[in-house]
Amino acid sequence: MTETLNLTTSLKETPTMLKRDTSIGRLLLEQGKISPVDAERVLRLQKDKGIRFGDAALKLGLITDADISQVLAQQFDYPYLQAGQGDFSPKLVAAYMPFSPQVEALRALRSQLVLRWFSEHGTMIAIVATQAGDGSSHTAANLAVVFSQLGEKTLLIDANMRQPRQRELFNLQENRGLSDILAGRATKEEVIVRIESFMGLSVLGAGTLPPNPQELLSRSTFRELLAGVGNEYDIVIIDTPPADNNADFQAIVARTGGALLVSRKHKTKLADLVNLTDQIKSIGAHVVGAVLNEY
Repeated sequence: MTETLNLTTSLKETPTMLKRDTSIGRLLLEQGKISPVDAERVLRLQKDKGIRFGDAALKLGLITDADISQVLAQQFDYPYLQAGQGDFSPKLVAAYMPFSPQVEALRALRSQLVLRWFSEHGTMIAIVATQAGDGSSHTAANLAVVFSQLGEKTLLIDANMRQPRQRELFNLQENRGLSDILAGRATKEEVIVRIESFMGLSVLGAGTLPPNPQELLSRSTFRELLAGVGNEYDIVIIDTPPADNNADFQAIVARTGGALLVSRKHKTKLADLVNLTDQIKSIGAHVVGAVLNEY
């Protein structure tokens, strides 16, 4: 009890110091990295040594370099998660490994999309692969994360109503989704899930698996939904079914006007990519670019 009272006194008696360090200190407290008693020890060492709050906490062994990196990321509006934090899939590398070569490549892709597509063609893009297993769902999910880290209000839509993946990747608890909206069983306000760990990121899952996904995607309801979210969000990324087994992707790409192709090294055939490109162009849409996954 005495130490807690001392902490309160110290907070009042050192306003200049706290003004400088309150962001890191409070974030560490909010995350449970340090206790109020720990904060008192840090403040004392900081005052004695004339060092920063984070450096003092490190010197005392209360936190790690990874803790500091995460807090700094929050201060600069660049949220990410440490291993084991959150209930998301580890395949969300943009969330768990933000400084890895894979995520650097994703950020470079993000820049190219901003310059070559979003700056001139609106807010939406479809992510399309020739076959299952090429990594289009992982690419869509991680792109959505890096756009949200840029500060863009981002919506990820899982339009693969045959074998959806986004519900698993983001551990969505809402069972309803896109199919339920298109069938008139739910509204977007009811089923779009805000991902609290990332500023500005929301996900619309595929929802109940319907017997007629292609017909649902061809309804005017889908056009109206996209028009609505296109006005509400800065970026809308749509994960589509693979192109080899159905034509669902065509109805989606026709609405977005542009597609990013995803292929897998040593698996995707060049002839299939050429055929997919021709199909997209035949419906009056653009192939914005292509991604080669090496996993």
